[in-house]
Amino acid sequence: MATWEAKAASKRNTLQQSIPLEWRIPKDLLPPPDLDNVMDWPETSGWFTKEELAITDLTAEHLVRKLAGGAYTSEAVTRAFCKRAAAAHQLTNCLSETCFDRAIATARALDEHYQRTGKPIGPLHGLPISLKDNFNLKGLDATLGFVSHIGDPAKDDSTLAKILQEAGAVFYVKTNVPTAMMIAETINNVFGRTTNPRNRRTTSGGSSGGEASLIAFKGSPLGVGSDIGGSLRIPAACTGIFTLRPSFGRFPTRDCRSGMAGQEGVNSVNGPMARSLEDVQLYSRVVIDSQPWVRDAKCVPIPWRDVTAPRKLKIGVIWSDGIVQPTPPVARALRETVNKLRADGFEVVDWDVSDMGTALALINRFFRADNGVNIRGELARGEEPYVKEMVIHEVSEEVSVADTWKLQAERSAFQNAHLLKWQETGVDALLLPNMPYVTQKHSSTNHIGYTGMFNVLDYSCVTFPTGLTVDKSVDVLPANFKPLNSNDEKIQSQYDADVVHGMPITLQLVGRRLEEEKVLSMTERVLEVCSDTATPPSRL
Repeated sequence: MATWEAKAASKRNTLQQSIPLEWRIPKDLLPPPDLDNVMDWPETSGWFTKEELAITDLTAEHLVRKLAGGAYTSEAVTRAFCKRAAAAHQLTNCLSETCFDRAIATARALDEHYQRTGKPIGPLHGLPISLKDNFNLKGLDATLGFVSHIGDPAKDDSTLAKILQEAGAVFYVKTNVPTAMMIAETINNVFGRTTNPRNRRTTSGGSSGGEASLIAFKGSPLGVGSDIGGSLRIPAACTGIFTLRPSFGRFPTRDCRSGMAGQEGVNSVNGPMARSLEDVQLYSRVVIDSQPWVRDAKCVPIPWRDVTAPRKLKIGVIWSDGIVQPTPPVARALRETVNKLRADGFEVVDWDVSDMGTALALINRFFRADNGVNIRGELARGEEPYVKEMVIHEVSEEVSVADTWKLQAERSAFQNAHLLKWQETGVDALLLPNMPYVTQKHSSTNHIGYTGMFNVLDYSCVTFPTGLTVDKSVDVLPANFKPLNSNDEKIQSQYDADVVHGMPITLQLVGRRLEEEKVLSMTERVLEVCSDTATPPSRL
């Protein structure tokens, strides 16, 4: 066994051993490996108590109310989510670190304070919150999927973690990411591949794929991921949950670990992931109300603003990015949503997508401007190979300082041109897919055109389930389908209606830069219109 393999195996064993025996699934209760959908397993296995199921079924918003009212202790809630997170990992391989002892100790301290004073500590009192691997927690690794980062524990908590804990949050797990957080699927040489609990033959997306898998399985009521090219929205779309991709500066990024530190041509942001829009709103308000700009020099001093979206909105629709067309279920969801919006009085216009290819080229040039030196250097330091999904980062062309400046000038010109187009059309928001597919079989995700555009523009985006699901009898490729190019042809040929049948279909609503409150309110309005679907989309 190579040295890197031994180190990775040891790290995986340490993670496994961190799960107490009482939270390890008995062998006779483990679902068979060929059981694709494990979403119902907690309810059908008989392994969870009624109280554990009741607790983990609640959204974060409901939980904080019950915790603040004394209906539940933080220790009971924390233990329930620790157990369910442990189960989620054993079924989907979604975790990277656990800190169960820290969590129980924190929960007991919160309960002691509540019993003594009758008052909660902060608006998130006693609420377990999961964190993506790149958020530093003292004493835990943040490997980002690199062997070289094993055994390099954080010396302090990240700024965001401090803010959340002061608001009453309880940290108990961190979640798996792809190598360097630069793949749209979650796989690395340290922990391996995270699967989608809705169908373990499919990806949970990346790079916040561990977080998405955990939340979809109800192993977390609220989690935090990050996004530099779609890393919040793609996993949320794959697993059918909600997320907010904020503009840079609304939420703190200080003291987080980066896969490409110093690359700021396209900034990484972090944001909440949850099963309800209300939970996303709760998190956003709490973090911004903490005034993060006094702790992180890159945060903007914009307090939370109460915004109510107009009843009738003007929406620009992106039917296709002009590079890869949506697969049949995504196209149907977009059509049906647009029809409902129009029927409700929304003004809906087609959006010019002629510049989306430019955005995709820009983001790819920024990501590869160092000729892969940073990623290749960390892999070499750990003496580990590239995972095959990383091949796109293996060969690239280094850009000089002068060329980097030119690239940044191109980006700024692009941003201003898009701002002008937005002003001239007068739209309130854009509606479009998150990606061409609902989810993909493993090692098949290769297009970020629908998300990366808005990282370049730094716009506020919400991913939301439409309430629609894939129907294999309806969602078939038209006989007269014509691909736009070879990649479009490849992606459409990979579409397998049998594999994704019954999976939730999501869309993306995009607002302008630093309009987080408005885009959340507009999404709420869109969901009201879509609420006559079989599954109420505002809470899953």
